[in-house]
Amino acid sequence: MIVSITFLLWIHSSTGIARTREYLLRCSNISRFAAGIATIVGDPVTFGGRRKQIGQPVALPCPCNNNSLNSAVLLLAIEGKMTSWLRVVLLVFAWATLAACSPKQLVIGELADALAGQGQAVEDDLDLAREASAFYLKLSESVLREQPEHTALAESVAGGFTQYAYAFVAFEADRVEERDVKEAERLRQRAARLYRRAQRHAMKALENAHPGLRAALAGPPEAMPQLAREEVGLAYWAAAAWGGWISLGKDNPDLVADLPLANRLAHLAWQTDADWGQGSLTGLLATFEAARSGGSRTQALAWFDQAIEQSAGRSAGPLVAKAEGHALPAGDRAAFDTLLNDALALPETADSPFALQNQVMRRRAAWLLEKSGDLF
Repeated sequence: MIVSITFLLWIHSSTGIARTREYLLRCSNISRFAAGIATIVGDPVTFGGRRKQIGQPVALPCPCNNNSLNSAVLLLAIEGKMTSWLRVVLLVFAWATLAACSPKQLVIGELADALAGQGQAVEDDLDLAREASAFYLKLSESVLREQPEHTALAESVAGGFTQYAYAFVAFEADRVEERDVKEAERLRQRAARLYRRAQRHAMKALENAHPGLRAALAGPPEAMPQLAREEVGLAYWAAAAWGGWISLGKDNPDLVADLPLANRLAHLAWQTDADWGQGSLTGLLATFEAARSGGSRTQALAWFDQAIEQSAGRSAGPLVAKAEGHALPAGDRAAFDTLLNDALALPETADSPFALQNQVMRRRAAWLLEKSGDLF
């Protein structure tokens, strides 16, 4: 569940490099200042098969007038003649300063693709992820505003805000509450705002694809649209963020009244791809069923068990979710302790897509075990 954020963006595919290079070679008039930037990198630059030594300007027709320097900087970045982080800085600089011309629009599209892809990358350092998250989320959100139709980026942004709220804000509120009630309340209010932000990004993207979706969720089942497979992740994060927001706003009856809508959205996604997230979506259904008024404990238990089976022993999330969503309300301390100890016993695998999620859930499992005497 925790977004992976080691290297945030670069134009990496051969197609992206070729397309961007073609545009920028038409739009570049390399000045000595741009060459000076390349001197820092310490490598010649290739232009159309010709090797130009640093310090030798190249004059090319530029339909973008005053953006030649920015185009030059961006070309240096995508040619791969520098470290990844310097390339990141120059790409962001070029994106921010290029005028509304073809290169800028291409850059935005490539950034959207790269940022969305980072949400699927593997990261096993939780502290590094936390430190990088703010930059990643703000940058991704800015790009999404210019590419609102980019479903994959909307999913990544919604997932990023949801995971950040859960792992680094709401959980911290739980941990500090015993010694500082005011700080815990401040953190919960912040987490609620982050969940709301995630939910709105995801719902906006879903509404763009399915106008009237929110209204349909409140109507009869036959009125609801069918989601495409590539929209399931977006719907998952919309529903998960919605649920997190509601859980922190129980004094707001209008918000609490939305719980059935979040639940129906999760069901809608599950109907398209019941195995999404290797148990994550099924676990969300179980949590909603356990939490909703009049929910079936038997059905919730069946979904918790199905989520654990779908994760195939790789994810701690379904184990912790069952402990909190089923064993705790049932007053079953033996099952509670067993599930949490099973979560702690999962082997650490650095290249697993669950690496960060498991670190977060193991921390929560350890904390819940410490608190179990107070919980039962």
